[in-house]
Amino acid sequence: MMKLIDLKVSEYLDVLKSDAPAPGGGSVSALAGAQAVGLFMMVADLTIGKEKYAKYQDVCQTAKRRGSELYRELTAAIDKDTDAFNLVSNAFKMPKTTPEEKAARSKAIADATLAATEVPYNVMQYAYEGMMLAKTMVGRSNPNAASDLGVSILNLMAAIKGAWLNVKINLPGVKDEDKAAAFEKGGQTIYDDAQTMARELYDEILNQL
Repeated sequence: MMKLIDLKVSEYLDVLKSDAPAPGGGSVSALAGAQAVGLFMMVADLTIGKEKYAKYQDVCQTAKRRGSELYRELTAAIDKDTDAFNLVSNAFKMPKTTPEEKAARSKAIADATLAATEVPYNVMQYAYEGMMLAKTMVGRSNPNAASDLGVSILNLMAAIKGAWLNVKINLPGVKDEDKAAAFEKGGQTIYDDAQTMARELYDEILNQL
């Protein structure tokens, strides 16, 4: 089966707008994060090697280097989220006639739901780290691309907010109470910190234009 990431943009959008339940919000959130990281990597590239921005080289090289790793993780998550949804859907379709079948079905649902929660939680983590990298570049990168950096930050926040919705909707099905609590606490912390950071960075960039 072809991966979403391998589709043309128009093909991906056609699948997205169809009545197929996946890809859905989780994959879209991961894509938003990948686009955002790609954007601040572009800003880094537009800064690196330019003599008049010599004092920004280290910051931008670091952002580009770690950004490339985050980009790989986020693009992979586009398909991982859809795969996790399909696991949950298939688990609910399992037979439940005998006690053994019921037990196997319950375990499959629990395992699939855990995976469906972990993927968007990881997207939150990747996007948050991406925002931290973007923050280091605000005022310390090519000013002609300041608006691109601002759009990157907006997309990172969209990725975090969207992924958080997907974590929250799956949390009731996570049977491991310790993991559920960790998702809840960690996700809320990322969400709150990112909200404040994104607002401040956006205003800072807006004032530079």
